[in-house]
Amino acid sequence: MAKVKKRYVCQACGSVSHRWQGQCPDCAEWNTLVEDAPATVFSQKHDLSSGGRAVMFESLDAPSKPLMRRPTGLAEFDRALGGGLVPGSAVLMGGDPGIGKSTLLLQSAATVARSGAQAVYVSGEEAAGQVRMRAARLGLSDAPIRLAAATSVRDILTTLGQGEPPALLVIDSIQTMHSDTIEGAPGTVSQVRGCAFELIRYAKENGVALVLVGHVTKDGTIAGPRVLEHMVDVVMSFEGERSHQYRILRALKNRFGAVDEIGVFAMAGDGLEEVANPSMLFLSGREEPLAGSAVFPALEGTRPVLVEIQALIVRLQSGATPRRAVVGWDNGRLAMLLAVLESRCGLNFSSAEVYLNVAGGYRLSDPAADLAVAAALVSALADKPLARQAVWFGEVSLAGEVRPVAHAGLRLRESAKLGFSLGCGPGEVEPDSVALKYRGIKQLSNLVDRVME
Repeated sequence: MAKVKKRYVCQACGSVSHRWQGQCPDCAEWNTLVEDAPATVFSQKHDLSSGGRAVMFESLDAPSKPLMRRPTGLAEFDRALGGGLVPGSAVLMGGDPGIGKSTLLLQSAATVARSGAQAVYVSGEEAAGQVRMRAARLGLSDAPIRLAAATSVRDILTTLGQGEPPALLVIDSIQTMHSDTIEGAPGTVSQVRGCAFELIRYAKENGVALVLVGHVTKDGTIAGPRVLEHMVDVVMSFEGERSHQYRILRALKNRFGAVDEIGVFAMAGDGLEEVANPSMLFLSGREEPLAGSAVFPALEGTRPVLVEIQALIVRLQSGATPRRAVVGWDNGRLAMLLAVLESRCGLNFSSAEVYLNVAGGYRLSDPAADLAVAAALVSALADKPLARQAVWFGEVSLAGEVRPVAHAGLRLRESAKLGFSLGCGPGEVEPDSVALKYRGIKQLSNLVDRVME
């Protein structure tokens, strides 16, 4: 073990000497040298307080370049991104297997390549022939995409460094990438973190829009280290049910745009098609008014989406244990709403099975859906259909009050565009749409009386 050297520091001028002296050799002061704490060999090698490069600080009002975006050719994709791909940004896209992530990115890369920019598609899961087969099925064989099947990050970055940096770089997927400087198999925490760091560093230095495809776990979260979501600029989730044709692209994190924006697509034989009016997709098939059906104007980012909430009440014989089944909504919130209806409104659901479904496989997390769910439950219990051209929204408290929600005017305007003539919600809301009649509901008991009459 190396010997630790002593050092003496002058208390007057800060001069350092490796032996004690009565007089400081620099400032000539007497009896000012004091022994400092011994410096270990480790601290001498790993001291970060000196030897670095000075950092330049800037003010917040310093002039900067305007944010430039590159369109992907799909308006719904651009909407979820906040307007398009930003050069030098990193996008992480996750989704269930077979949901359409590779199809969406291949269509976007083809559009970028056809516009004259350079697009690189690196597949680590499929061979180049498989990607070409998909491109032929989608009618994209003529797109000048630079395609490669590789998993070595060193090989990919070496190849990209030999020419002009591309405008778009797609890595499908980050869990298949491997770095020879890190021990471990592809997909491990260290490999995913290290490979993502090198690819993001290349994208930032060269102004490349990088899109990383990520695997998901069985509970729907992106596999790998959580730090991966912190490293990228945009985190997107591609959602949908395989039994339904629609797909929803949702932005969970966006440093260049609004969060919770969505893009809606429909899976067709020749790829993903944009759905300009998703409300018509989720409301299709509502010809006759039925008991237990209510329309709710949901809000996804800045986009109102009208969905149908369906409820079914089945009376059971005494002694049987009733079921509570929910599809597309929170199970705990349904239990809370049933308790409020029983306690504040005098309704009895204890001897009945309750089934709740959001039509079209849509998933709701908006608390404003409370009133629409309550209207559907009361309608199913009374076996009386609600007004066919009515929409319902509002948050229900434990006291049975209907509380205001955000962007009520936007919800009403979208409802009026689709032909609805009546809006039912919190009593304090002033409607912004002239073409829509509004009816305020302050207490949940008022809703029950209106449906039961």
